[in-house]
Amino acid sequence: MRDYWSNVTFDYAGAHVLVTGGTSGLGASIAQAYREAGAEVIITGTRGSATDYDEDLTGYRYARLDVENRAQIDALAQSIPKLDILINNAGGILAAQGLDEMEPDVFERAIAIHLLSGQRLAARLRDRLACSMLPGGGSVIGMGSLGSFFGLEVIPGYGPAKTGLLGLTRALAVAWGKHNIRVNTVAAGTTLTRMTAPFIGDPAFSLEHLARTPLGRHGVPEDINGTVLFVTSGAAAWLTGQVIAVDGGYTIMG
Repeated sequence: MRDYWSNVTFDYAGAHVLVTGGTSGLGASIAQAYREAGAEVIITGTRGSATDYDEDLTGYRYARLDVENRAQIDALAQSIPKLDILINNAGGILAAQGLDEMEPDVFERAIAIHLLSGQRLAARLRDRLACSMLPGGGSVIGMGSLGSFFGLEVIPGYGPAKTGLLGLTRALAVAWGKHNIRVNTVAAGTTLTRMTAPFIGDPAFSLEHLARTPLGRHGVPEDINGTVLFVTSGAAAWLTGQVIAVDGGYTIMG
């Protein structure tokens, strides 16, 4: 992974990082990048233990977390004595499970999964983040998406939740600056993961998408985790309340 950033080195030795949904996809890539940079990383997943996954999760502390379960969120926060960086990454597209996100109960679940859970976990961990000695202070990163910027009919619950994340980012940045906590969102464009592979593998979708992407390619996980590690570093110590679209320029095209 480091070869992808051949001219950049991150040093997170001694840092404590929590990545929710860190067992697969972008979360796994972000967690790996922090671990390779020397951090102690906690990842969460929905299964009973780390051994329930095909992936090798040794080197991480694993915690089970259902982000729709408030008691589990509170218990996880209480179990963490020290934290420098929180990556609120866990989530899933309910429409991809055959559910109608426009149906009010499903819509409410989408908001709980992608917006309310992250706010609750961040609030429960605020005091630990405020004690961070990292250059630039503690950091909270929300994971946005193209749904943060566009109205997409196929994800009418996921999209509004990711849009709400932008407002939450600004509100927390204003409220928590006095505690030396920075809050930002990294909004990922179409990035190749196991979840997006069927879409990217569809020639019609891929060609249409790339036609309005100035850099002419889909993203790879290193595009996202490189940005995340930068935003939480001392090099970004004056950066807070911002939403950074990492999308090859997709969102700027008219």
